[in-house]
Amino acid sequence: MEFRPCIDIHNGKVKQIVGGSLQDEGSRARENFVSEQDGAFYAEFYKKDGLKGGHVILLNPPGSEYYEATRAQAYGALAAYPGGLQLGGGIQAENGGDFLDRGASHVIVTSYVFREGRLDEKNLDRMVRAVGKEHLVLDLSCRARGDAYYIVTDRWQKFTDLALNLELLSQLAASCDEFLIHAADVEGKRGGVEQPLLELLGNFCEIPVTYAGGVGSFDDLETVRQLGKGHVNVTIGSALDLFGGDMAYREVLRRCAPAALDTGC
Repeated sequence: MEFRPCIDIHNGKVKQIVGGSLQDEGSRARENFVSEQDGAFYAEFYKKDGLKGGHVILLNPPGSEYYEATRAQAYGALAAYPGGLQLGGGIQAENGGDFLDRGASHVIVTSYVFREGRLDEKNLDRMVRAVGKEHLVLDLSCRARGDAYYIVTDRWQKFTDLALNLELLSQLAASCDEFLIHAADVEGKRGGVEQPLLELLGNFCEIPVTYAGGVGSFDDLETVRQLGKGHVNVTIGSALDLFGGDMAYREVLRRCAPAALDTGC
């Protein structure tokens, strides 16, 4: 299990928000933390510790009055740690290469390939041809509906008809390098992780998976390790002391160091 850091940018500022509260109308979100530092500060911080695979997420859509300020923050982070960070938020085949040129190791895509409630295979193919499978992360962030988790798009506001299961994960793994999966119902709440989702991800071994959402304590971190069978990576946002939380960053790094536990792959 690796710790994958994050830099979430909303309205031109590095923030931690409650995921389910994000709204395009009025560019509103319930905030847990607003940093006085910029994206480049955090990127340099992660670079010093040699952390790879972290993600920068633009939480304003293109067309928002804040998009240019948010994108400028992202550009600064990528320039500070070239090749060390992934970039997501409004990514399409037409602009993915720009962020790679700016220093992103991968681009992260959701809404462009999951459109109108379904998988758009043509857009997925366009994305792969534009940036290469080796530079593509599919964001399968999801919310619970009934007894299943469904992929959600447009900053976690719209449900698709696609339920996460091993068959879908295997199908999509043929077209990307990694998955990023936010449990959007618990994102930013620090109230515990989505255990059924982690159990599912713990049984998937084809490509790397990073889980985010609900981690609020070191007990939660251990739950991710156990249910993820040691190979599901983890992101911690609002609970981390870097973002005003109680979990010590250095202790998180220590506990996410390679361990003997790996019962899945």
